[in-house]
Amino acid sequence: MQAAKRSIGIGIIGLGTVGGGVAQLLLTHRADYVSAYGIDIDVRRGCALDIGMARAAGLPDDRFTPDWHDVVTDPTVDIVVELIGGEHPATEIYEAAFAAGKHVVTANKALLGRHVERLAKLAHDAGVQIKCEAAAAGGIPVVNALEHTLVGNKILTIAGILNGTTNYILSRMASEGADYADVLADAQRLGYAEADPSADVDGFDAASKTAIMASIGFHTRVTTDEVYQQGIRQVSAEDIAVAADMGYTIKLLGIARMTAAGVEARVHPTMIPNGHQLAAVSGAMNAVYVVGDAVGETMFYGAGAGRFPTASAVVGDIFSLAEPMSRGEDPLPEIEPFGAVVPVLPIEELSNRFYVRLRILDRVGALAPVVDAFAQAGISISQINQLEVGEDGACSVVFITHEAREADMTAACQELEKLDAVRSVANVIRIEDTSKWLEGAMEN
Repeated sequence: MQAAKRSIGIGIIGLGTVGGGVAQLLLTHRADYVSAYGIDIDVRRGCALDIGMARAAGLPDDRFTPDWHDVVTDPTVDIVVELIGGEHPATEIYEAAFAAGKHVVTANKALLGRHVERLAKLAHDAGVQIKCEAAAAGGIPVVNALEHTLVGNKILTIAGILNGTTNYILSRMASEGADYADVLADAQRLGYAEADPSADVDGFDAASKTAIMASIGFHTRVTTDEVYQQGIRQVSAEDIAVAADMGYTIKLLGIARMTAAGVEARVHPTMIPNGHQLAAVSGAMNAVYVVGDAVGETMFYGAGAGRFPTASAVVGDIFSLAEPMSRGEDPLPEIEPFGAVVPVLPIEELSNRFYVRLRILDRVGALAPVVDAFAQAGISISQINQLEVGEDGACSVVFITHEAREADMTAACQELEKLDAVRSVANVIRIEDTSKWLEGAMEN
């Protein structure tokens, strides 16, 4: 057994689902950590609005406070763990912790996705670190891989299923042929989706994670606001069935690619080949697919959210800081934050193949102006498939395009909406060419 050295004081701000899980893990396994690693991690302070949350996590009453300032100013606290989320007072917590010379561990993807450059600069100047493994993909250790394990690579592509709620919904729609609204209501009843599911189903959660991983992987600042976002509300059982017939699976993907022109950063429903690794990820599970120029394809799979999976990632970050501190050494300061050294490309400049489903009146000659609208926008059609005729006298017609510019597709859809024969542009889904994800990889 290793002899424990200096005890490392932890202050946890936020004792809800994840914070309570972190406290429980640290308190339950404290002796095990000493025995296995020689590191004594002591939860000195816990902050929440209700003392009952501290008690539920096993924290003694005399270590509870309802005021986060008590945690940050406590001289026995070495590492501040921020798990309240949002921008305020989280921003003020970071600033106060850095000023007090304390490291910060967080799962706050919304804050870091937008303000990591400023916060990293504050941490660097204060000689401390921000650790954020849990902010990128919950319990999946992808941040450590990007920062350390894959350092011998130029990262080419990061693509992932980054939100368990949307993956659960799309997986059930695919397996049961169910409609989006019905599965969402069931997901809310089961606790997989919030009462207000917007952050999940509209893509903001995945966009924040995509921004964080792209910034780390590509060594350039990418913010959440620069990540194109489109959610899954328009995806229907009909779309999923047609995709399956074509050999594709629809997933909400966060995709970041380093190209010669700049960084692609986007979140949207995507058709990917059934044979791709990401297509097999079902239920509420998450996965991150990373391509390095030397290593080639890698895949990280696991729970992207949840009490203990996320808490596990937080505890891992705590340990990475506590290990040198227990020996009396200071962890290296946060590195200089990445500036925007590579441009983030506007979605309009990208190109994809597209699946376009229109509701068109079932009458002779209705398709001619539709095809012409695509042609006028410079878009070539590779396949047309008419589906059923509805009670409203319109039928669903699916068009599969050759590769086309996003700006041209937007223009085509605007013209299609004006046609008398077109009831609606029901959905437009990108068909991903996953071979592009490997461009730049070395021959092995």
